[in-house]
Amino acid sequence: MQKPSLELKGSSFTLSVLHINHADLNKVAAELDNKLAIAPQFFIGAPLVVNLSSIQDANYPLAGLKDLLLSRNLVIVGITGAPSAIANQAQSLGLAIIKSGKQSANQPQLPRTTKIVKQNIRSGQQIYAQNGDLIIVGAVGNGAEVIADGSIHIYGSLRGKAMAGANGDRNAVIIAQTLDAELVSIAGQYWLTENLQAHATIKSGCIRLEGDSLTLDALSL
Repeated sequence: MQKPSLELKGSSFTLSVLHINHADLNKVAAELDNKLAIAPQFFIGAPLVVNLSSIQDANYPLAGLKDLLLSRNLVIVGITGAPSAIANQAQSLGLAIIKSGKQSANQPQLPRTTKIVKQNIRSGQQIYAQNGDLIIVGAVGNGAEVIADGSIHIYGSLRGKAMAGANGDRNAVIIAQTLDAELVSIAGQYWLTENLQAHATIKSGCIRLEGDSLTLDALSL
């Protein structure tokens, strides 16, 4: 039997949600560029749902926001939380109106995986563990990026960037034998080198989220 030329099937995809909290597109652009500079390769071509629940201006320049994101190689697939006037703009721009829903307690979860990499990660390299944890047996050099939807364990020096909980997992942690990172991030909350320097006495540690702030605990060896 010949297969039909198209099929419509239910599925689910993980999308990042970009919360816009200011009507000034210049301010949005400046903050966005700062965030993209942290891990540019990770965000290029990323599909986004834009949350506009903080915007009440019916004349908000949604077309300008769309152009701004496209100019940074980001793609808006839809908006959520917007008042009706902005929702009408979105429809005229070909954007979906996405209703945020509560996750069903019985919804099946994808099995978590663990990605193990036994090598040094050099400048310009990026390692990503989707829907799981990442274990690096080696060093992460300056200019290298390691990213995981779960936790990151580095049995060596962390001198580059480590981003755990990339899919929003606030329980993710970053553990490194030697901490000298350019950036560490968990579920979007991040520290740069200067933040880590404030904890210079801790060279081997575990970074985790406590509320909306990162915290660093020394490893007991």
